[in-house]
Amino acid sequence: MKIALVLLSVLFGILILVEISLRIGFGFGSPVLYLADTEIGYLLAPNQQTRRYGNRIEINQYSMRSAAITPIPSPETRRVLLLGDSLVNGGWWTDQSQTLSALIRQQLQARMGNRDNWEVLNIAANSWGPPNQLAYLQRFGTFGSEVIVLLLNSDDLFTQPPNSGVVGRDRNYPHTKPPLALVEVFNRYLKRSEPIPPAKQPQPSDPVAYNLEKIQKIQAIATQNHANFILAMTPLLREVGEPGSRDYEIKARQRFKQLIQDKNWIYMDFLPLFKETAQPQSLYRDHIHLSPSGNQFVSEIISYQLTVNSSQ
Repeated sequence: MKIALVLLSVLFGILILVEISLRIGFGFGSPVLYLADTEIGYLLAPNQQTRRYGNRIEINQYSMRSAAITPIPSPETRRVLLLGDSLVNGGWWTDQSQTLSALIRQQLQARMGNRDNWEVLNIAANSWGPPNQLAYLQRFGTFGSEVIVLLLNSDDLFTQPPNSGVVGRDRNYPHTKPPLALVEVFNRYLKRSEPIPPAKQPQPSDPVAYNLEKIQKIQAIATQNHANFILAMTPLLREVGEPGSRDYEIKARQRFKQLIQDKNWIYMDFLPLFKETAQPQSLYRDHIHLSPSGNQFVSEIISYQLTVNSSQ
């Protein structure tokens, strides 16, 4: 009996140590939470602060990965709205200070000689595309931003209608905190995600046309709110080298570029820029997301374009 009690005590002590290690070392037990939304699909739950793998994550009152803001900037503040998906959001693998929005703000302050106080709003969530981004702007507006930068990647041209069904079912979109870090590890790595119900909106027969229409509506919102519109796109890793872009991606990019030419939009295509680098693979942490050097590269190009745009 005593041996059993000792073994149980040792096991309990080990579990406590593992729980503490998972919380302190990795941030398990306090995941970033999401809200289901009929129009937007899902968005980050507002007013969150946590750490994952040592990286600080802060979500403000408007579900942005940014510090708290006022609805309209003060007279001495110049505001840029950076709109995107996980590349912009940065995910758990990026500290708040190293997100694209944070880097662009730092570079704008340096480029402009600190003449103005710049804010770069980070409006993004994992796997968002133009339909989600448009719905967010229709709900919340542009927050008095003078420029809207829409940063896409190649996959965004094929985004499907928003689906709120992922929240609470897909392991990547939790809506409540687990009781223990151990429970989160089990749910994330061992438990299967629940079946995802289909989106309430019908699937478009032409996803590229569907997304190009949403991009045009985002640009229209920028114009209505007297904000300049800048468009940018990063490629997938395989597009930079071998095997290269697939036929359907090439055709989609051609349609995308034709729209840009017809509308005379400012556009930054990172595909040729990445190809010109000595080691393009170093710009990626996986097949789509950027590494720290990739974030630095992209942020410098965008901040330079914003500087040019500001001087015109």
